[in-house]
Amino acid sequence: MENIAMISAMKTSMQYDVVIIGGGPAGASLAAALKGSGLSLALIEAGTYPHSNSPPAQEASANGSLSEAFIDDWDSRIYAISPGSSRFLDQIGAWSRLDPRRIAPIEQMRVFGDTGAKLEFTAYQMGVAELACILENRALQRALWQTLQDQDDLDLLNPARCAALSFTTDAAELTLEDGRRLSAKLIVGADGRDSWVRNQAGISAAPVDYQQLGVVANFSCAVPHRGIAHQWFAEDGILALLPLPGQRVSMVWSVSPEKSKSLLALSDEELCEQVSCAARHTLGKLEVITPAAAFPLRMLTLPQISAERVALIGDAAHNMHPLAGQGVNTGFRDARQLAQLLNSRGACVDCGDAQLLRRYDRKRREDIYTMQATTYGLKNLFCNDNPMLRSLRNMGLNVTNHLVPLKKLLMQHALN
Repeated sequence: MENIAMISAMKTSMQYDVVIIGGGPAGASLAAALKGSGLSLALIEAGTYPHSNSPPAQEASANGSLSEAFIDDWDSRIYAISPGSSRFLDQIGAWSRLDPRRIAPIEQMRVFGDTGAKLEFTAYQMGVAELACILENRALQRALWQTLQDQDDLDLLNPARCAALSFTTDAAELTLEDGRRLSAKLIVGADGRDSWVRNQAGISAAPVDYQQLGVVANFSCAVPHRGIAHQWFAEDGILALLPLPGQRVSMVWSVSPEKSKSLLALSDEELCEQVSCAARHTLGKLEVITPAAAFPLRMLTLPQISAERVALIGDAAHNMHPLAGQGVNTGFRDARQLAQLLNSRGACVDCGDAQLLRRYDRKRREDIYTMQATTYGLKNLFCNDNPMLRSLRNMGLNVTNHLVPLKKLLMQHALN
């Protein structure tokens, strides 16, 4: 009986160098970036990700045009992927798995104040091919997971849920709900804004509630967007219309809970009318192609993003306002930095070494704080009715619009 119990325990106990908890963009990209590192890897994801095994719905008709199902099936959750993040995705083998027909480049960005002020950025001014690319969440997830399935040095535990996490001097001990036990030199928390790993590691801070929700929906538009991302700042919210392939745009409207509730209660026609008015009819008549949904907005600034044998990346490490579209890119920069440190640490250095993790923390701090401070400041600058601030913020937009070196300085960080 003892031998049987020992064999059973061996089957349910696994040892790794790095265990990543969370298979979203940050966690999956880190796993892919560690391919060939010589580290034994596991990724744990609670969801099933059935789309990672199935081909995307992108069939073409006999004449080469896209099928109706492909044209109409759009994800309401989209990302503005920076050039730096695009290069990172290309380096880890995920970018080539994306269908280019589902990607829309942003070649120009127009930001409007609430009294006629305007700030305009162009890819030409910045010296890049595009300012960003708009990409659907599920397309990105599919590409990343297809990349992971070709990775021999990675165990995908999916679906699987964590039950307990404890620490010894030499390792972190993780128990799953199904009884399996994993030992790891390093646990990476990539499990989202309500991170279980973060709580288990004792890292905490009170989030700042923005008192806003992000209302999202996709529309077809009568006027071509020409690769221009539009954003309107107003006292009652921040509206962004981002280009999708063809004559389509994706909306992110950051508004109060009361306005969010009223927007979600509108008919499609009424929603289109409200969005068109807020966008000053820039894109002509709109038609809904995906229903509106909403999610709460908050900022989370942690005192540290590492602890004993734990590193946090992505939304587990920081939350910020979506007005600059930098949440996912900041998460990719987390993954890039952590992968670089792990890949270059030297064979004799424990990948959960406290000094190594403190170095990761220090290297990420400035980037995270800069993006959070920028988005927090802009949100509070525009979403108020102070007459003096209204005058200053709109004057600032106009002045900045005429100073190309300043615009380059403002945009350079977001391009990485």
